[in-house]
Amino acid sequence: MQHEIDLWHMQRAVQLATQGEGAVEPNPMVGCVVARDAEIIGEGYHRRFGGPHAEVEALKIAGQRAAGATAYVTLEPCCHQGKTPPCTRALLAAGIRRVVVALQDPFPEVSGGGIAELRAAGLTVETGLLAADVRQLIAPYLKLVETGRPWIIAKWAMTLDGKIATRSGASRWISGPESRAIVHKLRGRVDAVLVGRQTAVRDDPLLTARPSGLRTALRIVLDTHAALSSESQLIRTANDVPVLVAVGEESSPLERLRLKNLGCEVLVCPGETHADRLDSLLAELGRRRLTNILVEGGSRVLGCMLDARTLDEVHVFVAPKLVGGAAAPSPIAGAGIGEMTAALQLDQPEVRQVDGDTYIRARCSAGSSQGSPADRESCNRDR
Repeated sequence: MQHEIDLWHMQRAVQLATQGEGAVEPNPMVGCVVARDAEIIGEGYHRRFGGPHAEVEALKIAGQRAAGATAYVTLEPCCHQGKTPPCTRALLAAGIRRVVVALQDPFPEVSGGGIAELRAAGLTVETGLLAADVRQLIAPYLKLVETGRPWIIAKWAMTLDGKIATRSGASRWISGPESRAIVHKLRGRVDAVLVGRQTAVRDDPLLTARPSGLRTALRIVLDTHAALSSESQLIRTANDVPVLVAVGEESSPLERLRLKNLGCEVLVCPGETHADRLDSLLAELGRRRLTNILVEGGSRVLGCMLDARTLDEVHVFVAPKLVGGAAAPSPIAGAGIGEMTAALQLDQPEVRQVDGDTYIRARCSAGSSQGSPADRESCNRDR
């Protein structure tokens, strides 16, 4: 009976945690339930970065009834002073006697320390309940902490025959308005939206969320030679919404200065190939603690990421249209794979109909998320 009660409360804590998506990054989404047997006496979740943690929210509702109760937390309580005080102290001060933790926090200043502190104080601490669910929920946070790299989300819209534009380059509109609304919601919860220069030139996009979301995404353009036109929408709005132009070391200093004077941040990314420079950029975005990056193309950028196995998640909109044409582009270029057994696998894809389009959302399989040296070399050669 106790296991069923524990499972029920932890499921609720996971459900609560999801409500912080887009507001708490680079912190993880966390939920907490305080209960006496089957009765919930307090619950909460981490609502925003810099705000109270889930445990504090739940304990505030529970009040004095928290003494002797059990706390169910999706992630190990913090034991260090950050933007808020340690949650371990709050649990101890409230008189909690038992803590059920789904997943240990790999953050270096926690990493088992919170669990150890609670046990040293005499509390019963149990771990592992719904750990796989929580690992799935906070996968972007875990990747950032464990690898120093952001979570990469690829998005594209294509026709049923796999084309992202006609042979002349026309692409408006492949998908319907409801599909495009989903994309705007995505933009409104990520830290950055990234495109290659050819996409920026061909589509002249704004890359903003309309209506605005919880976050204002940094707009990133991969532009090796710093040649993006001053008349592009991205450049003309750079003083209103941030734009970062990632350039190569060989780019003209005068062109870099032009972009800076127009309000852009210009980041010189070292590396002899496009793949090397992209790798340098992702490392820098990780250092800045950007958690989620939405990549909207073009095909060469996505192809390079597929070759290097840096993609983590895909959102694809398939329109019931046929375009044809050998010259019409497909969503992913690059070197590609030689054998079907090397294809990047997608885990448990979600498929649904949206405004006549087929919307496919999936995570990339962890087992195939790292490219081989040969894959990376192919990506380099392709550039």
